[in-house]
Amino acid sequence: MPAITAPAGRTASPFVAADVVPLPAAKFVDPRRTADGSPRASVELRALETLWFNTGTLCNLSCLNCYIESTPRNDALAYLSLAEVETFLDEIARESLPTRTIGFTGGEPFLNRDLPTMLGETLDRGFRALVLTNAMRPMRRCEATLLALRERHGERLELRVSLDHHTAAVHEAERGEGAWAAAIEGLRWLARHGIRVAVAGRRLAGEGEGVARAAYARLFAELEVALDAADPAALVLFPEMDAAADAPEITEACWSLLGVDPASPMCATSRMVEKRKGAAAPHVVACTLIPHDPRFALGPTLVGTDRRIALAHPPCSRFCVLGGASCGG
Repeated sequence: MPAITAPAGRTASPFVAADVVPLPAAKFVDPRRTADGSPRASVELRALETLWFNTGTLCNLSCLNCYIESTPRNDALAYLSLAEVETFLDEIARESLPTRTIGFTGGEPFLNRDLPTMLGETLDRGFRALVLTNAMRPMRRCEATLLALRERHGERLELRVSLDHHTAAVHEAERGEGAWAAAIEGLRWLARHGIRVAVAGRRLAGEGEGVARAAYARLFAELEVALDAADPAALVLFPEMDAAADAPEITEACWSLLGVDPASPMCATSRMVEKRKGAAAPHVVACTLIPHDPRFALGPTLVGTDRRIALAHPPCSRFCVLGGASCGG
């Protein structure tokens, strides 16, 4: 993935260390072996509990360290249509897959004009719907739809708002001037109207998790937003994902050495659907975090995407195994 550079007038991301050690070229190359020749760890799909749809990479923001490089101009992943989403929901029903949650990510999902009907169709079929959003103007244009969906489906609709930090300065250093106030207003609107909401944040280097959660708790209290910052489902704190930084590779021996369950990474319970620009149809990939690497592309249908996934990409190590994080909830 190309390095992300700061837009004119903005400095480097506050979440990327200035003294980062670069990732050696020999790492994460061979799907079977790590750079030192050890057997690489892999993960089997235990059950497809969550299916994600990437609604498109276009976004109203240009964040400095966006893992998928979303911007107002990056349409590398094209908008999905309602009909394309329905094809996969139909397959879940036809194959009696154990999927409970349908997630929508981007880009900013609310820029896709089909998202409201996608949510309605998802919820009408009995799934839980989870939307990752920056809660800014694109979401606010859909207020009436969100209120109607909440009225019909209650807490099966959840919006997770990206609030990169508990301070405006750090959030705006990453996302741009004015992003804090707009996100806060969107978060407060959701909470005020009884729509189930969570927050996705990040920690600065050297900022302990307890310190971060306590600071978010104070912020939620000030905003009168009833979220329990100690609850990892209500406040999801993500580890940093600098694609250019060194990361340890995960070997088969690491499961026992680290005390990590091989069923804990996202690829044990989820897949994502995306549509590349110019493609005739969507396809399934192993992970929400690795949308562009062809080694993680699994095919045009959910059936047949249950093969083992080699942990051959930095987020496999940094985010999932060592970070213990998940985009689900």
